[in-house]
Amino acid sequence: MTADQMTAEQITAERTAAERSEAAARRAGVEVRELREIADFEAVAALFDTIWKAPPTAVPITVELMIAFAHSGNYVAGAFEGERLAGASIGFLAGPPGTTLHSHVTGAAVGRGIGFALKLHQRAWALAQGLTRITWTYDPLVRRNAHFNITKLGARPEAYLPSFYGRMEDAVNAGDESDRLLAVWPVAGPRVAAACACDVPEPAPAPADAVVALGERDDRPVEGRGDGRVLLVATPRDVETLRRARPATAAAWRRAVRASLGGLLDDGARVTGFTAAGEYIVERS
Repeated sequence: MTADQMTAEQITAERTAAERSEAAARRAGVEVRELREIADFEAVAALFDTIWKAPPTAVPITVELMIAFAHSGNYVAGAFEGERLAGASIGFLAGPPGTTLHSHVTGAAVGRGIGFALKLHQRAWALAQGLTRITWTYDPLVRRNAHFNITKLGARPEAYLPSFYGRMEDAVNAGDESDRLLAVWPVAGPRVAAACACDVPEPAPAPADAVVALGERDDRPVEGRGDGRVLLVATPRDVETLRRARPATAAAWRRAVRASLGGLLDDGARVTGFTAAGEYIVERS
């Protein structure tokens, strides 16, 4: 392939990504743009405070750091309904140099398409910068986030990170350990392009030969078998409610998913999908 052909393909990919980003923003009723002004950064901090309700010593990101990120060429963007900020996302360039954007924090109203619009804007931005992937972390127990990341965006978890952030004191995470999955999003990959072109992708069906490695009964985790080539790892229906109402059960889920899913990923298995029933589909090499 010649350099001219590569350039033409890159231009086409960037243009298509920008068009899909704009279409997602229109469907969500927002305009997504990069942020430059202190008033915008302060609005992001106020929005994130309504989402995480963190004490001053544990905010997801400070105004000063957003200013530094934006000034140094990193990604700081907001989704606006008219003049009102409805969502925001912040990321920074990561290694290997010239390849990766790490998306540090994204917050938006749930169930309105704003988060999807932000991610597609982030993808278009990364492609325009010549980057090949975006990474981020998320709580493996939060079922809606797993569905969003794996099914709707086409990302794949590649590593299980126990207690990644240490103790967290915000209203969403307090009282639990901060285990995270590292999601990897190859922004020019065919799976990601197909996911971004589909407004309502279907969850993956559980393979017929799948073995239940971790199941669920009466809202509690139930250990299954670990000897299959394709395995299913269940998640709780609503871990955030469990943390408040039944913290011991939430802690049991944390330990069980860490042992099951974390153990499988550590052994070289890979996540290939997420079912409508809230199960990770995991395949051994």
